[in-house]
Parts: sequence; structure tokens; C-alpha cells
Amino acid sequence: MRVLLISANTETINMPVLPLGMAFVARAAEDAGYEVSQINLMAEPEALKTLTERIQKVQPDIIGISVRNIDDQVSLQPRFLLDPVKAIVSTCRQSSEAKIVLGGAGYSIFPGHALTYLAADMGIQGEGEQSFVTLLDRLNNDADLSNIPGLYHADRGIANPPATFKKIDQIFFPQPGRHIFALEHTGDEIIWLPFQTRRGCPLNCSYCSTPSIEGGTTRKRAPGLIIDALAAYVSAGFDHFFFVDNTFNLPSGYSKDLCDQMLGSGLNITWRGILYPWKVEKELVTKMAESGCVEVSLGLESGSDIILRKMNKQYRTVDVRSASELLKEGGIRRMGFLLLGGPGETQQTVLESLEFVDSLALEMVKVTIGIRIYPDTELAFHARRTGKISPDDSLLFPQFYIENGMEAWIRQTVDAWMKDRPNWIH
Repeated sequence: MRVLLISANTETINMPVLPLGMAFVARAAEDAGYEVSQINLMAEPEALKTLTERIQKVQPDIIGISVRNIDDQVSLQPRFLLDPVKAIVSTCRQSSEAKIVLGGAGYSIFPGHALTYLAADMGIQGEGEQSFVTLLDRLNNDADLSNIPGLYHADRGIANPPATFKKIDQIFFPQPGRHIFALEHTGDEIIWLPFQTRRGCPLNCSYCSTPSIEGGTTRKRAPGLIIDALAAYVSAGFDHFFFVDNTFNLPSGYSKDLCDQMLGSGLNITWRGILYPWKVEKELVTKMAESGCVEVSLGLESGSDIILRKMNKQYRTVDVRSASELLKEGGIRRMGFLLLGGPGETQQTVLESLEFVDSLALEMVKVTIGIRIYPDTELAFHARRTGKISPDDSLLFPQFYIENGMEAWIRQTVDAWMKDRPNWIH
């Protein structure tokens, strides 16, 4: 059985990214004995034409499409990103009789509604490595599909919850040059290879979609296997890595051990990560810097303890300040993120946030006005209770929470604030 995997994402939004999730699925399917081809449409200026040519060459039996982004998460004139994916599905239909299977982070948030909108045959919510291989096996043998974890199949009425696999070390890293490839069109721009050491997050922030994608339990990879994978990527010419773990610093003991092993490996890599500003210790920050960390995304979200509590954050502003100071002392750049306009936001809490973040003197600040509402989150439940969204809104088309009467004032205030702060961006 021939399989063609397509990374549908052509949006850089923050930066060009390589399709790590699809590469994991490609490795799993190939290890199971299937003939796998991949195409990353990010790298193709004439994407649909190139896709048609590839389909004609490969003659796939199954086409998998990875859907990374639903929209750009910008509340003012948001861009809906599924229409280009719909064009990709249509191109596949015109060029092949292969069954089309959806997957990826964006798809996993809206498995039923995205499947219907994109008019594909099937989709797999959540981790796809094992479920996709099981699906291939069952299709290859014309066997029952009904109990495959995460499978959605509209024609057969299948809508299964995803499974999170505890033994993620059994899901092997994709190989460079075989399952994951460098982009060739970025010129002098550095490509930060996405790299994941753990999956899932138990912190349950009020607006977060991670549980729909990775589950609510943290599952960690063995540090030795991580070092082996990093070494393979370094040998292939990759030396800049973006650890896309939701909370690189948690659990702390695991993070310290990982940094020690990266340092001891002698790989001499450069990396960035995502830090949850809670329980950030000087020892960990020192180890991060020594092992090659040059920048972190600091998801502080608000400078008001009132709003942090409403977001169900475990930290408070005192924790954020401590983490920020430790990172500065360690020589690690900090990019802070603010989410303004959520439940309970007032003019006072907005000003508190702006003044608090200003006092941290971060190297860069990203301000988002309005919080994207995702299904099955506390934010979605609150928005329905308060009439912000209708009870039957699927939320596939972007909806944003901005506290009543606050939007115009927040936008005006933030615009004025940013005029004198060139390192602050929308």
C-alpha cells in the first residue's frame, strides 16, 4: 500500500516550521512496512501544481493531510486557514481515487466539524502514529475500523475518542533526510527544528486546546534516546532546535537531567523553548544556558493576579518576575506573551499588565487582544453561559472572547503604548 503524506501548512505566522508531527507518522508507517512519500507544501511556491504532479508520480492508495492551523488567532479580521486546505483536498480528489485521512494539531481540536468542512473521508484526532498504522492495516485487510482510537469516519458513523500512549519511547523519532527535511527557500533565515521531549499537559489553563491534541498527562521520553536523536540531527546539519514541549521546565528534575545530558553530549547545539513561569529555579536556568538555550517563550499571559487566577494559572506575578530575572541573569533572551480581554478583564487589570510587563524589560513582547475560544475549555463554557457564543457554535470559524465593552479601549490603549516600544508586537 502506497501512502502520500501532505503537510498542508503554508503559513509562517511566527516563523517557518518543519512538519514534525507528520514526520513521526511517516516514520511509524514506514517502519510498519508501508511505502511512504511526503510533500511539504510550505516549500512549494506552486503548491497545487506540485501536489498534482506528486500524486501522479506516487499513485497513492491513501493520502494523509496534516492540518496544523485553523486560523491565525488574530481577533481583528482573523484569517480562516482551512479554505486553502479545502483546495488541497479538492486537488487530491481530482487527481486520485485514494482515501483521504486528516490529522494534525489543528484538525484534532475540531475532528468532526473539520472533517465535514474539508470533505475528507476520515480523520484521526490526537496522536496519529499508532492509530494511523492501525488504520492502514485494517484498510489493507478490509477489516473492521470501528475501534481505532481517535478515528472519525462520517460515512460509517465512527467518532472515537483519542488514546494517549504512555510508552512514547516506542514511537521512534523521524530520521533526518528520510522523514524530515530542511527547507531550501529560506535564504539566511535560521530554521529551528521542532523537537519534542514530552507530550501532554496537566495544568488545565482555562483557554488551552492542548488536552484535545496531546492529552492531560505528561509523558516523558528517556533522555538517552533524546540525545541519540539530537546527535542524528546534528550529523545531518541541524544545530538549532525549538523544544516545542508545552512546559520545558516541568517537571524540574527531568528538565535538569535533560540539560545535563545535552551539555555532556558535546553536541554544541543552540536551542529555545517554552517556559511556564512557575517553580523556575536558578539551577535549572543555569543548566539551560550551559546546554545551549538562548531564548525562551515566557507565557506569562497577564500582569494581574486577579486575571491569572481566572485563567487557572498556578503562578502569580511574583513568580513571573523571579523567572524573568533568573533568565536575564543567565543570558537567555525572553519573549513574553500577553493575552488581554479575557473574563474579568477591566481597564485596571489591563494597565496593571502593561505596566508589569514593561517593568520586566523583556527583549520582546507579543500582545494578543482577545482570546481564541476552543471547544471543551472552561473559556468556552463561560462564553456560552454568558451568551458570548451560541450553544450550538462549533467554534470552527474563529470566535474570540473580549470582555464586554472593553475591545475599543484595549485596542486604543495598546496601540498608544506600543508606539514608544518597538520591541512590542501585535
